[in-house]
Amino acid sequence: MSRLSMAFFTAGALCGLIGMAWGVYMGATHDHTTFPAHAHLNLLGWVSLFLMGGFYALLGDRAPVKLGWVNFSLSTVGAIAMAPALALLLKGNAGMEPIVGITSLIAFAGMIAFVIAVLSAWRRAA
Repeated sequence: MSRLSMAFFTAGALCGLIGMAWGVYMGATHDHTTFPAHAHLNLLGWVSLFLMGGFYALLGDRAPVKLGWVNFSLSTVGAIAMAPALALLLKGNAGMEPIVGITSLIAFAGMIAFVIAVLSAWRRAA
């Protein structure tokens, strides 16, 4: 398996672990105020990063490696930076709103890079 796929799987697994710990904490404290941020970390971090890693693993040598690393960087930074910023915003820190917006755009750019990688692989397969 490539280092690119392993990077996605590692970041995804860490996001999953942190997301689960966060969920346990919310349950123990009965404070679910940050649930949307927890959900974003789980979906963007755990689920999306793992799916992207699987895609690059399946492509093997045919993967667009440079684009894949761009995809990894943007998607990982977007997921990891957005969750705490959103949590702080949900807790009443209005100053985090621009940070949430910026990190959302970073995550979105990561998805654009992934779509380009998928289309690139599709074109190569034809």
